Amino acid sequence: MTSAKNTRRPHHWRRDVIELAALFTAVAVADAIANLIGHQPDGPYLLIASAVALTATAGFHTWWARRHSHAPPPPPEPAGPDGSPATATAAGGSTVLWRMRTTVQDAPGSLAALCTELAGLGIDILTLQTHPLARGTVDEFLLRVPASLPAQELGRAVAAAGGTSTWTERADTHDLVDAPTRVLGLATRTALDGAELPLALRQLLGRCSIRSLPAVSVTGRPTGESAPVEGVLEETVMRLRDPSGGVLTVERPHLPFTPTEFARARALVELDARLGPRMPRGRQVLTLPEGEEITVGRADRADLDAAVAMHGRCSEQTLRLRYHGPVRDADRYLDHLLGPRFGRTLAARTASGRLVALGHLLWDGDETEVALLVEDAWQRRGIGSELLARLVAMAAEAGCESVYAVTQASNTGMVAAMRALSLPLDYQVEEGTVVITARLSPGPARSLPPLPYEQAER
Repeated sequence: MTSAKNTRRPHHWRRDVIELAALFTAVAVADAIANLIGHQPDGPYLLIASAVALTATAGFHTWWARRHSHAPPPPPEPAGPDGSPATATAAGGSTVLWRMRTTVQDAPGSLAALCTELAGLGIDILTLQTHPLARGTVDEFLLRVPASLPAQELGRAVAAAGGTSTWTERADTHDLVDAPTRVLGLATRTALDGAELPLALRQLLGRCSIRSLPAVSVTGRPTGESAPVEGVLEETVMRLRDPSGGVLTVERPHLPFTPTEFARARALVELDARLGPRMPRGRQVLTLPEGEEITVGRADRADLDAAVAMHGRCSEQTLRLRYHGPVRDADRYLDHLLGPRFGRTLAARTASGRLVALGHLLWDGDETEVALLVEDAWQRRGIGSELLARLVAMAAEAGCESVYAVTQASNTGMVAAMRALSLPLDYQVEEGTVVITARLSPGPARSLPPLPYEQAER
């Protein structure tokens, strides 16, 4: 930093001499002009008029200099990506997040043309992923767009820049996570819990339907469902071999999967296959109104014998309300329900370890079903409501927008448990069957602690 003393210009005597000489010269010239004009008939009037004009000019110059000497410099004109002035900018207005995917030609300058078009609309590109194809490249953007910009205008701008097969949808702050971080997080969740694979695939691939088709039906007959080890990609459908048997079918209408997405999905499935069966083994202790304690934790196919034994202690009416069909086939459903590919299961156990209730959260394509079964001797004691609240919290954590329960109109216990969630409910009644749908967008009414994760026993 330089002081003010050192920044002052040095005083030179030569400048004083030059200024003094200029002053004497000006006085001599003025005297000569005055003598020349003063001897004329109108000389005095001309001198007075010249003095007034000179005074007015000097005053105007002083006023103009004082007014504009401290004015701030004009702001620089905003420039586009190529240095030229931008045609449109978001002047500090509100913005929204959009996800956009479009296909461009695999040629130099095609991406630059698209980015220039977006910049002209005042759109900020937050993230960009590229998916190479045999012909062309699919570019996936996360954009911050002015709220006043219509989606149709965005589509027209992309088309004008050479983009085809354009797809857009609103995004949120969760999409700000970069792709590698998101994939690593999904891989971690899949490694901790085998039931996370369908959810991880859905979050990886966006809005899609995932169905697990078993190799053997509930009656024990082969279904004929199989897929090669490397999987199959067919435009909007991919088929992956389920490590537990059968096929995982992923479908996304109107938006074809790219080879990059197929490779990522196949890597998650391979990770699941290498790790084998695993499940959180933590337990939570609940105290019932009468003071008795029970534990709630995850259940899987290792609990099949205990679940079958609980079936044997349930009445036919209880089993009929739960399975909506012949009770003699109830045991066959358990292997399917306890499988990690079809959802998550919570079990309530007494202090002695006897299983007395099951709660299921089932992935049904792009929908989610909840179901409860409580042993007769333990009904009307709040166990079903506790299980249901935890299942709904798990569904909300998984990003589900709603859950539904199918029951009989006479099953007042299930209806009461759904109403106790304090969530918006929709009812559909047909021939004695009630479908109750709870919308999760406002969030579950209760915040419940997650079950701790432990390594499953092999």
